Amino acid sequence: MKKNDSDSGSNNSRRWKRMELSLLILYAIAFYSIIIRRSLHLSRDLYSQLHGLRPGWLTIFTQRPNIFARKKYFLLVLWSFNIFFLLCNRVYGGYSFSMIGKRWAYLDNFRGTFRWHICFNFVVLRMISFGYDYHWADKYSHFDQKKHIQRCDICKSGKTCYQTLQERCVQNGKYAYSTYICYLVYAPLYLAGPIINFNAFASQLDVPQNNYSARDKTHYGLRWIFSLVLMELMTHLFHYNAFAISGLWKQLAPMDVFIIGYGVLNFMWLKFFLVWRYFRFWSLICGIEAPENMPRCINNCCNLESFWKNWHASYNKWLVRYMYIPLGGSQKKLVNVWVIFTFVAIWHDLEWKLLSWAWLTCLFFVPEMMLKSAATTFQVDSAFGEFVFRELRALAGAITITCLMVANLVGYVIGPSGMNWLISQFLKEGLSVLGCMFLTFYVGTKLMFHIDDSKPRRH
Repeated sequence: MKKNDSDSGSNNSRRWKRMELSLLILYAIAFYSIIIRRSLHLSRDLYSQLHGLRPGWLTIFTQRPNIFARKKYFLLVLWSFNIFFLLCNRVYGGYSFSMIGKRWAYLDNFRGTFRWHICFNFVVLRMISFGYDYHWADKYSHFDQKKHIQRCDICKSGKTCYQTLQERCVQNGKYAYSTYICYLVYAPLYLAGPIINFNAFASQLDVPQNNYSARDKTHYGLRWIFSLVLMELMTHLFHYNAFAISGLWKQLAPMDVFIIGYGVLNFMWLKFFLVWRYFRFWSLICGIEAPENMPRCINNCCNLESFWKNWHASYNKWLVRYMYIPLGGSQKKLVNVWVIFTFVAIWHDLEWKLLSWAWLTCLFFVPEMMLKSAATTFQVDSAFGEFVFRELRALAGAITITCLMVANLVGYVIGPSGMNWLISQFLKEGLSVLGCMFLTFYVGTKLMFHIDDSKPRRH
């Protein structure tokens, strides 16, 4: 009997202790909830009356970044940090757990297929954009909005074009930590772009884009579906990429190598066209308008300048705003192009073939810029003079397209090591092919002139 009483008492004691512990935990949670909530209210409401307060690093970054961002050396630090981070990501392949310690090495087997450091290239561009736009926030802007509205058809219609959003400084309240993080990881544009600068992004958070109606967005989506069907047909019927990757092109005639190089270029254009338009379409649905990355077909560009303005156009806008103009713009154009294309190559990947592609492009770009500068001073007074000038432009366009083909063959098909093979093959057997190619590019350039001439009559 006594034993039963003692067991019953111990059970009651255990039940009471569990109940007591639960009550104590609930009381502690309630207590600290009240304390934390009240502390936050007091700190926020009476912040201005406090004396001797020294904010922590997070407060400095979110509320007082102008302490550092307004300094002259800020841009040097900004570029140094981001390029260092970009190179480290590439050199260490996104880093591995084994770098922390051998006991963590097994986690490297579960990294998955998604390579975060590849997509982080776009985050680097966004970090630089935020830094520059904040650095320029209180400075005088050379953007003349009145003159721009007179030239811009979109702004004339009462809407707001991307350039206006980009050049117009946002309120200081927009340069907050929460907006910055939102900009860096904005889902529709995170993986592949298009690249949107911070001012344009922050401007559309409160006032979503109104350039595209629901009907326009539907039409945009249907065009994307049509392009996807075209891509499926191309990949099933033509195997350009397989020829380039397998190295089988070495066994082919010069004409076939040219066809494969031309096909790879068109395949790459259509591939990126689909990727970038998909993410831009998603962003438009969310109310943020990003620049169109492929505003013109690759086969409708007869010079390097127009090609790069219409291939990854949002990146081109970024480079012009944050590199070309700060480096001196048109006054130092011949030097700037080497710096910019070297950065573009490193930004894509640390590979010699990409650096070769970049420097070949610069080598072809410099004569074009010099000829364009000379052409602007040349005055045509007669019909014959206009005819001669047009023919010279067509020849220059054919030469440019040929150079562009060679640069992309080196960058994406044969690599730098294949240059000697390509030259020897064309000198031995392919001079007639080279002549046919040049004639084709000449005819194509003349067709582009007619397309451009018909545009004013169309409107």
